[in-house]
Amino acid sequence: MIEFKSITIGDKELITSYTLPSQEQDCDLAFANLYSWQFMTDSAYALVGNQLVIRLNHPTEGHEYFLPFGSGNPETIIEELERMANRVGERLCLRGVTPEIQYILEQKYPSEFDYTEERDLFDYIYNRLDLMELHGKNYQPKRNHVNKFHKTYAFTCSPLTPEHIPACLAFEADWCKRHSFNECDMIRNERRALTTAFRHWEELSLSGIVIHIDGQIVAFTFGSPINRNTFGVHYEKADIAIDGSYAAINQLFASQIPEQYEFINREEDLGISGLRQAKLSYHPTLLLPKTRAVKKNKTAIL
Repeated sequence: MIEFKSITIGDKELITSYTLPSQEQDCDLAFANLYSWQFMTDSAYALVGNQLVIRLNHPTEGHEYFLPFGSGNPETIIEELERMANRVGERLCLRGVTPEIQYILEQKYPSEFDYTEERDLFDYIYNRLDLMELHGKNYQPKRNHVNKFHKTYAFTCSPLTPEHIPACLAFEADWCKRHSFNECDMIRNERRALTTAFRHWEELSLSGIVIHIDGQIVAFTFGSPINRNTFGVHYEKADIAIDGSYAAINQLFASQIPEQYEFINREEDLGISGLRQAKLSYHPTLLLPKTRAVKKNKTAIL
């Protein structure tokens, strides 16, 4: 039986030694997300030989597993995960299944899984240079917003450091109040994850920027690496009363993310129409599919 252990802040080096060298670009695999959202996902991991297995808990469907990371044959691990699922009356569920992973599963397990795409959870992945340079006709509206912001406001942009955290939290609380989001469960959960991330800012190796106008925060954002060529933007908040603030912080942060990161993952839209429209307006290089693969039967493998 595979023994899983809840993810702690002290597991960062171990887990990222498997995830960072991988090709996976799923925002859920950023260690900062695995840790900050643990109160909802019950994130856990297990080492099986030279392979790492990450487990999350779906709010209604039970345990979900990412395919193993590392060297070795994952089939024996998948079989054991299925046995474990059967013992508790669950069907084996693999999450974050990309088209490439689905192809592999269909070759090894033909007609044994049901595949369900979750469009609301697709990740928006962009070329970093596109977001930084905003070249071309497609980005003309974004350039206009950024240029207007630069011309209109005498702003400062600086790295987000622990000294900024109290003011960022106050800005976020005021933002929620002004938008009547204080009673929204999604926003409350987001704030809890945000507070956890801020509490462990340096341990999580987070980086971000903050924009001030007249000494007051009008926008902040931060993120962390997902793998060695993809950087995840985990949080972004700006004052919509300041015209161009979202476009400006997006472009400014893209320009300060290290050059080694070719891609920026700006995460999912959660089915929120306005957020979807905004993310699509930046012309993603890739909409990363999020598919759940669920074993069709509960028959235990003996």
